[in-house]
Amino acid sequence: MSELGYRDMGLSEEEYQKIVAIMGREPNFLETGMFAVMWSEHCGYKNSRPLLKTFPTQGPQVIQGPGENAGVVDIGDGQALVFKIESHNHPSAIEPYQGAATGVGGIVRDIFTMGARPIASLNSLRFGSLEDARVRELLSGVVAGIGDYGNCLGIPTVGGEVYFNPSYQGKPLVNAMCVGLVDIDQIALAVANDVGATIMIVGAKTGRDGIHGATFASEELSDKSAAKRPAVQVGDPFMEKLLIEACLELIQQDLVAGMQDLGAAGLTSSIAETASKKGLGVEVDVLKVPRRETGMSPYEVMLSESQERMLIIPRAGAEARIEEIFDKWGLDAVAIGRVTSDGVFRVQEGTVVVGEVPVLALTEGCPVYVRAAEEPEYYQRHRSFDLNSLPPIPPQQALQQLLASPNIASKRWVFSQYDYQVMTNTAILPGDGDAAVLRVKGSRKGVALVTDCNSRMVYLDPYLGGKLAVCEAARNLACVGAKPLALTNCLNFGNPEKPNIYWQMQNAIAGMGQAASFLETPVVSGNVSLFNETAQGAIFPTPVVGMVGVLADVNRRCDMAFKEPGDLIILLGGFRDELGGSEYLSVCHGMETGAVPAVDLGAEKSLQKLVLRLIHDEILQSCHDISEGGLAVTLAESAIKGNIGCTVKINSEDARVEGILFSEAPSRVVASVKRTHLDQLVQLVVEQGVEMRIIGHVGGDRLVIEDDGVDIVRMTIDEAARLWGEALGCLMS
Repeated sequence: MSELGYRDMGLSEEEYQKIVAIMGREPNFLETGMFAVMWSEHCGYKNSRPLLKTFPTQGPQVIQGPGENAGVVDIGDGQALVFKIESHNHPSAIEPYQGAATGVGGIVRDIFTMGARPIASLNSLRFGSLEDARVRELLSGVVAGIGDYGNCLGIPTVGGEVYFNPSYQGKPLVNAMCVGLVDIDQIALAVANDVGATIMIVGAKTGRDGIHGATFASEELSDKSAAKRPAVQVGDPFMEKLLIEACLELIQQDLVAGMQDLGAAGLTSSIAETASKKGLGVEVDVLKVPRRETGMSPYEVMLSESQERMLIIPRAGAEARIEEIFDKWGLDAVAIGRVTSDGVFRVQEGTVVVGEVPVLALTEGCPVYVRAAEEPEYYQRHRSFDLNSLPPIPPQQALQQLLASPNIASKRWVFSQYDYQVMTNTAILPGDGDAAVLRVKGSRKGVALVTDCNSRMVYLDPYLGGKLAVCEAARNLACVGAKPLALTNCLNFGNPEKPNIYWQMQNAIAGMGQAASFLETPVVSGNVSLFNETAQGAIFPTPVVGMVGVLADVNRRCDMAFKEPGDLIILLGGFRDELGGSEYLSVCHGMETGAVPAVDLGAEKSLQKLVLRLIHDEILQSCHDISEGGLAVTLAESAIKGNIGCTVKINSEDARVEGILFSEAPSRVVASVKRTHLDQLVQLVVEQGVEMRIIGHVGGDRLVIEDDGVDIVRMTIDEAARLWGEALGCLMS
């Protein structure tokens, strides 16, 4: 082959020989490239498909599960939420600004191609230590890229998470989530139904950017990766805004039979996936594709991942009207081919056929691998670590260190760069609650959105860590008053060809699936990002959960801030003292070890049901789940957000004080309640069988924690707010 060999394209010898057998001949350069991108992990899920099939995907609320551009769930009144999360890890590691920006652009297109208007974006970000100048540069670039693209689109970025750990030092993770709102009768699918139907490309012109981006995202990064900078796409949010409006206008006028985003693998994947659903074929003329660069070969046109482009299958006779609408928005809309009955993906350059590949060979013919799984050496060693051997640290000193640590400190430096109030629907702002809440205009409803994953817990115990990720996402929705509906996920792992990494994947997915099934939050969409490794090793396994929920009455939402002096502080779920995998161990002892806290799915479900009822009945003043940093950090954050102190009493007795204060064991929340509502609360608590303790009251200007009558923490709210509020900004300045 004249330029790249099949190995350079990411194909193994075995895979190439399989292609030769399918074709009955040696494929040419274009055909090899088409197979390479479609058989990459990013497009073909060849190392993960058998594991993904174990996820629960059905439920009465599910309108569309996996297999389309995004998942769709019913929220009542003839409306639905469309949502998905995807990775843009590899591009962001090479070119952080454009990598992150185009990640936002791509996930937004997945939403409006379903006929939904995007209403919010979220993200989940992972970086190495902020003491490293390159990490600070990556964080600045990624946040700027997300903010600039979303702000220009006029879509609020309302939530997410940012996490720092040395395992991401050479390989940041940038996962972007988008949520859209659609009338159920306006949902559009990506399918070519009719032989003879026209194939149109609409939106921006095609360039050389992003070629082989799908295969680039399916390999480990190395010192040579910087040379692949051309694989990173370049985004234009203003073009995307026009594309959103034009595409939604087509759907509203019922002009479209099928629509598909041109994302990874560009025209090749979008056309193949659209045609394969009905076993049909296609003919495409690359000379008809509008270009912004001269001299492009058929290979470059078919594999380009230029942004802000869509594939459209018009309804019969609608081509001229579609061209008129796109001309009005200043965008191209060009017929480039037609649907055929022979099942062949035929690429022409004018009248010359330059490639012919069976459509189903590109999609369903992708090889699937079940890899060897092997428990890593570290697993049992960490599980059996004796935490009692650690020297005690004064609780106040530990809390001060935790509040100032990047994983716990306020993320205002990040979210202040996002426009989170555009559209004027944001009812709980970033940082004010455990999940973002948006109003649904024209109704009393609200929707809640969140992303979650404690990757250290997943590293130490992938099965329990996978469960914890789903449970925390659902609990965060419940804490703002939203009933959890369904989830999307972005499964970020290292190289699955390594038995220890495949073991992490296998167990994390099993844990997530069990929790999702028990909590009745099916998996309706998602993305897999593998080969997240550098010469220094693999990232922590990071299966990010994006979850949506619905509030019957958005005015009955709840945030985390303590409200009024005299309110009682309630611990729902009881004291726990497991410290395995905690921020306390990491920040105060420099250790990432210990047995991960156990998960009781029955207790989790009962707690969430109770919290939802308490918020719906307007009994709670505040609600905040216990997660990173444990009980002490949860109390401090509620006090800081309310700008009011509190006094809390614990009795450690035979338990470790640091365990009670800093355990991150699940299925627990801290709430505040007016004394006049205590009887109602107790009655509902008893009905649900949830453990409850009155541990203190709101008031004063200090955070005070007593153990057996002795103050072990006594800190002004101003000091706590300064430590928590300024830490990240100081590190980035």
